[in-house]
Amino acid sequence: MQAVKAALIGIDPGGKPDFADSMAELGLLASSAGSQPVMTMIAKRAKPDPALYMGSGKATELREQMEANEVELAIFNHALSPVQQRNLERHLQCHVIDRTGLILDIFAQRAKSHVGKTQVQLANVRYQVSRLVKAWSHLERQKGGIGMRGGPGETQMELDRRMLENKAKRLQAELEKLQKQQATQRRSREKGGVFSVSLVGYTNAGKSTLFNALTKAGTYAADQLFATLDTTSRRVYLPEIGNAVISDTVGFIRDLPHQLVEAFRATLDETVRADLLLHVVDASSFDREQQMIEVDKVLTEIGANETPQLVVVNKIDQVPALMERGPVVRYDRSGKVAAIYISAKEGIGLDLMRQTLADFARNTDRMKAPVDEVPSVAELSSQAPVKRWESLDVFHTRTGMYSPFDA
Repeated sequence: MQAVKAALIGIDPGGKPDFADSMAELGLLASSAGSQPVMTMIAKRAKPDPALYMGSGKATELREQMEANEVELAIFNHALSPVQQRNLERHLQCHVIDRTGLILDIFAQRAKSHVGKTQVQLANVRYQVSRLVKAWSHLERQKGGIGMRGGPGETQMELDRRMLENKAKRLQAELEKLQKQQATQRRSREKGGVFSVSLVGYTNAGKSTLFNALTKAGTYAADQLFATLDTTSRRVYLPEIGNAVISDTVGFIRDLPHQLVEAFRATLDETVRADLLLHVVDASSFDREQQMIEVDKVLTEIGANETPQLVVVNKIDQVPALMERGPVVRYDRSGKVAAIYISAKEGIGLDLMRQTLADFARNTDRMKAPVDEVPSVAELSSQAPVKRWESLDVFHTRTGMYSPFDA
């Protein structure tokens, strides 16, 4: 079946350093969803037009170019309001989708497990509830007579909203039941004192490839966005420690829809409960530091920002300067491990990875220090480039100060 031709559209307000990266990412998302991006249009505006997002002149230009290129789908790199989406579909005479809708569509295609499918359904329902301005046929039915408040259309929208909210409640109840089952399994592991590790990172950073390399699990891994949506946990053997549990879960992305973060609580709960997060970073990505920031935003949103974190700089085989040094561990100023450089696909540095994990498992208690021994942010800034700083107490170790990409 031939892929649907798509146009990618964005607004450049100027002064946004990651705009080009965001548009390139939109193209990858579109391809991952099964469409074929064939044209791009950028409108330079300080802010979106409330009616047509890009203004009537640009919208007309877009329609003409889409007709010339036989494009059937317009994908906007921005959250469109229901009014904007309706007006654009009328003006362009084609299907219109925004970044949030595109990501939801990919998740719907990729979900395999019962938990994953239920979470995607819940996210979609919440998305629909938040946008309940229906197509123009519904809006036309809202006209009431003189002295009337609304009309049949208003009743229809109320019915639609109630139906969606009831469906959301059913899905939420089902997810809570599944979460209880997961919690029972997790408590069993915790009672046994098993060290637990969760892989986190930007989508397509190589988490599933690393997971497979360490556990030989055979989890689906592909060079595409959101290849993994479901949490998979397996045993991994650590030298002198024995078995630990490592979990692979959904990747993150900039502007990850809030509905997805909320709906995927059941999946992301493994991340919150882990003893250690392996933050996998694509060494070959020019946008890697911004991607790390986006991952940290989601970790904060789900309450995992205080979990100890080790940066895993992956795909060093694609960066000649890093390959010359080979697999290596880097330390922060206090002597704690901050980053490890590997290539999961090529099997480079996996033994070092296992040994490093064993050291973390063995020295977890010794990694913690009293709060009054922790230097201030100003002191850290004067000593080395700071990507993030740490504050330690007897219970938690926040992410450490390091600059993993310095030579």
